[in-house]
Amino acid sequence: MKSTNEHGVHSPFVFQFVTQCLYSKGKVHKSKSINILLKCIPYFDVKKVAILDHLLAAQTIMKSSPDLEYDQPQFDAVFASQFDLFHFNQLIYEGKLHNDSVILFDGIHRNPQKQEQWLSLITSPKITVSMDMYHLGAVFIRREQEKEHFTIRI
Repeated sequence: MKSTNEHGVHSPFVFQFVTQCLYSKGKVHKSKSINILLKCIPYFDVKKVAILDHLLAAQTIMKSSPDLEYDQPQFDAVFASQFDLFHFNQLIYEGKLHNDSVILFDGIHRNPQKQEQWLSLITSPKITVSMDMYHLGAVFIRREQEKEHFTIRI
C-alpha cells in the first residue's frame, strides 16, 4: 500500500487534521477506528452524531461524551460499519449532512465487498476529500476544496 504521513499532505485542511487530531497523543480506546472517532469529536467540535450500526462505538461514545445529541435533523459526524454510496446519497437527500460533516466508515479493507463500497463511495462528486487510514475511511463534503484522496498512515 502507498501511504503517507503529514509530510506528504499538501492540503492545509488535511495537514491540520492529521497533525492536530490523528497524530495527537493519547490512546483513548483499543480499537483504532473508535479511537479516531473519539479524537474527531473535540477536534471538529461535534455536537450531533449518528452511530449507524456499531454497538461498541455507540456505547463508548455515549459513555465518554454524554452531551452529544443523537438522531437529530443534521449530523456533524457519522460513524458506520456498513456504509456505501446509496447510504451517503440518502443522507444528502434527507439533508442530514452539512458542509463540515465528517463520515467515518469502519473496516474499509476488511473484505472485498467493503473495499468495493469504499471505492464506490469516494468516487461520488459530492465528496471532495477522502482519507484511507486502512482501518477506517473518512469522507468530507467540503465544497470549498478541490477533490482529493489521501492515504494516511496512522
